Amino acid sequence: MDSSISSSASLSALKFRCFDPTYAYSATTANHSRLLSNLSPRSFAVNSRGNMETSENSERKIVTGDAGYVLEDVPHLTDYVLDLPTYPNPLQDNPSYSVVKQYFVNLDDTVAQKIVVQKDSPRGTHFRRAGPRQKIYFESDEVYACIVTCGGLCPGLNTVIREIVCGLHHMYGVNKVLGIEGGYRGFYARNTIPLTPKVVNDIHKRGGTILGTSRGGHDTSKIVDSIQDRGINQVYIIGGDGTQRGASLIFEEIRRRGLKVAVAGIPKTIDNDIPVIDKSFGFDTAVEEAQRAINAAHVESESIENGIGVVKLMGRYSGFIAMYATLASRDVDCCLIPESPFYLEGPGGLLEYVEKRLKENGHMVIVIAEGAGQDLLSESMRSKDHQDASGNKLLQDVGLWISQKIKDHFAKRKMMPINLKYIDPTYMIRAVPSNASDNVYSTLLAHSAIHGAMAGYTASIWLC
Repeated sequence: MDSSISSSASLSALKFRCFDPTYAYSATTANHSRLLSNLSPRSFAVNSRGNMETSENSERKIVTGDAGYVLEDVPHLTDYVLDLPTYPNPLQDNPSYSVVKQYFVNLDDTVAQKIVVQKDSPRGTHFRRAGPRQKIYFESDEVYACIVTCGGLCPGLNTVIREIVCGLHHMYGVNKVLGIEGGYRGFYARNTIPLTPKVVNDIHKRGGTILGTSRGGHDTSKIVDSIQDRGINQVYIIGGDGTQRGASLIFEEIRRRGLKVAVAGIPKTIDNDIPVIDKSFGFDTAVEEAQRAINAAHVESESIENGIGVVKLMGRYSGFIAMYATLASRDVDCCLIPESPFYLEGPGGLLEYVEKRLKENGHMVIVIAEGAGQDLLSESMRSKDHQDASGNKLLQDVGLWISQKIKDHFAKRKMMPINLKYIDPTYMIRAVPSNASDNVYSTLLAHSAIHGAMAGYTASIWLC
């Protein structure tokens, strides 16, 4: 499932396409629809190096079988540390699990990448299924785990932290968990926080991350030195694509040194732009919170003559938040997302559509994802590409830009006075606690990572 659609076509060939929420199954929606499935059997792991830039020595573990079966497997500690002993999983004596039949995942269980296939299709790509294994590679007393959060904020970060700590303690009897403050640089330049179930008990009710976060600061050698010096043997890394590229480098150095250290990645992106999976944690909360901004824009626009409400939402390369919030709201007249290029002037352009809606309805609401129209904005402002500390392209404020373009158009034409209100709720949305749906989903992600690390899998990103 592609996370984005190329928008590199020339402007002369582009046609303005406005997502009309009254057509819930339009072409735009079809391009982004994802099948929702039962969470538990669809939990799986992907190699953190699969789509990352890594060293030339990195090798992907590919297993093939009959009828076109392909398993994109994840690295395991036994790949480079020989003669590791195994231990029975303590969950077999856990009263919470003993009532469930067949609660251990079979070693051969995998999850298909494609859900919809034809009868003659090859079996295709599969991933290692997440869940508890009958044999594990760490004794409870020897585990010294650490957790680090990197990159931007996202609803659910504290829930993931809480559930890693509580899951390790209650499921596997692990009592030594360390919180790394301030992102990757915290490994060598900041304080640490001992984490216990009591410390993290109520943190899921707060937004942000109790560990703090930052972009950049990745020094592989210093980080692994810190891991080795502290005796840490499980590293849980919560972050986006830049963070997981860093996790891949950490694994490579750990493997080079021959350390028995499992590296487990939990993907974080509020934009919901991870291929393969149905959603990322924090997405449901973001869509729900975006309703407040859209509702405010709608109230403002319909309360005054020729009112226009413009709401900018998150979505660097994909417009899931903008599109889902539009579908849920039903008050939006036009939704602009990065996957659907548009133009402003001329027949079929955005400005013509704004004129049409105001004449018909007297007011309108526009929702725009932050990554939409960046090609137009860059041309008009002649800006150069810049990147943040995580390597992400710094985007211009398309919401302010398009608001000004609309104002200039109507001022120049002198056809009707307009009243435009611009709302950017980005940081309000990022900072809220996760809702019930995301709390449950964050728990599944955290537990999947724990089971994988205890079973000896490493350099893996655990997904549901």
